[in-house]
Amino acid sequence: MAPKGSQRVVKKIVAENRKARFNYEIIDTYEAGLVLKGTEVKSLREGKANIAESYASDEDGEIWLINSYLPEYLQANRFNHEPRRRRKLLLSGREIGRLRSAVNREGMTLIPLKIYFNDSGRAKLELALAKGKKIHDKRESEKERDWNRQRNRLLKDNG
Repeated sequence: MAPKGSQRVVKKIVAENRKARFNYEIIDTYEAGLVLKGTEVKSLREGKANIAESYASDEDGEIWLINSYLPEYLQANRFNHEPRRRRKLLLSGREIGRLRSAVNREGMTLIPLKIYFNDSGRAKLELALAKGKKIHDKRESEKERDWNRQRNRLLKDNG
């Protein structure tokens, strides 16, 4: 039997916001639970969710995920959920306080990076505290990415 430390944790990523790292400078990340209905969990397990245009907002001391798309579960008929409903995020009180102060004072925003199932089978959201990039910052990161790609090709060819 393998020791506990050598076990690799595999996260099943359901939805990912790939543009977030290009459009925003990620300051800090948090893991939040999601309050979901049964049909939403089944829909997530099918892997057709979309969080590309979604964001998180602070309302009445709670953090909500807004504009995320979880398609209806086809076998659920009348017990189905609304695909674009607001979903409550589960964070500790201390984390909510930190996020609220950063958003209110420093003008940052809360962007979801990915939805995944952890090793115990619970749906989690990786939430980022981010600051929007300017156009010149986006160009700079694009140049850096292109240079890294070209450098890796050259190293691979010249070996």
